[in-house]
Amino acid sequence: GKIRQALRSDEFRFFMGVVIVSIVLITCNLWFTGGYFTSLGDTIRAAAFQVSTIISTTGFSSVDFDLWPEFSRFLIVILMFIGACAGSTGGALKCSRVLVVFKCIRREINQVIHPRSVNVVKLDGKVLPEDTLRSILIFFAAYILVVLTAGLVVALDNFSFGTTFTAVVSCIGNIGPGLEMVGPMGNYSAFSLLSKLVLTLCMIVGRLELLPILVLFSKRAWSRS
Repeated sequence: GKIRQALRSDEFRFFMGVVIVSIVLITCNLWFTGGYFTSLGDTIRAAAFQVSTIISTTGFSSVDFDLWPEFSRFLIVILMFIGACAGSTGGALKCSRVLVVFKCIRREINQVIHPRSVNVVKLDGKVLPEDTLRSILIFFAAYILVVLTAGLVVALDNFSFGTTFTAVVSCIGNIGPGLEMVGPMGNYSAFSLLSKLVLTLCMIVGRLELLPILVLFSKRAWSRS
């Protein structure tokens, strides 16, 4: 009953697909690189736990994944962007939005190949209105813009790119650990007061959703007319 209903959800299938593929890729990367775990079982267990905790924005860590190969670390950063499912308490972009963005890209490619065709974007078998698509794309663009702007301010502390970038991504996604100085065995204590304020704002923006916060900075939201 409920399991079949869940499997019919496009977002759930996308979420599980990302999780399974990420676990397989990280496991293979760790195992064939060598020197990280003594058994394949430990490798799978560590990969599965870290993928699950990062994409769900839970923030726990069973190992120091900052010591993993670059491929695995980069994939973890991608998972930080994707985040959990819509309706959950998880942060980041959310799987439903990322899936819709992919569908929009596919629609535009099809439109270029077949200019006279009528292409729609569907989620769970239902056609999404253009207003909904536009709001999702605006959210996606605004999210990236906030990450870049906040990263530019935090970069004034002159830490490495990995530290600066993942600190912002981790905070706006409400994840916790990032890479390098803010890795699972590190912390944010070395940042300046300005950077800590910016990262705190990123946490608030990520928790309360982006667009409602940006509305507060609009003149029209405060005008009486």
